[in-house]
Amino acid sequence: MAYAIFYDVPGDEHIYGKVKAEIGDEPAKGLLVQLVVKRDAGELRHFSVWESEEDWRRFREERVEPAVGAVLAEIGVTDAPPSPAVDEMVVVDLITG
Repeated sequence: MAYAIFYDVPGDEHIYGKVKAEIGDEPAKGLLVQLVVKRDAGELRHFSVWESEEDWRRFREERVEPAVGAVLAEIGVTDAPPSPAVDEMVVVDLITG
């Protein structure tokens, strides 16, 4: 069963672009779709649908967290940020393209 989530993180497109570049171009195993939108509160909201929760957790631990840490260190932030609150959603249907 697909696993869908959304979460908000502080930051802007510039920081997001740096994190994305640090993650690299290798496709994330199990990622079906991702959408990142800008919110009025100065946050970015990430929506994503994965083949499984395990795929999401592996990607977050192995690629996202190290990339975020590297980008934050580059701008002088040495403390790890708190993990964002993740809201899970039940996938009823997913239509692409």
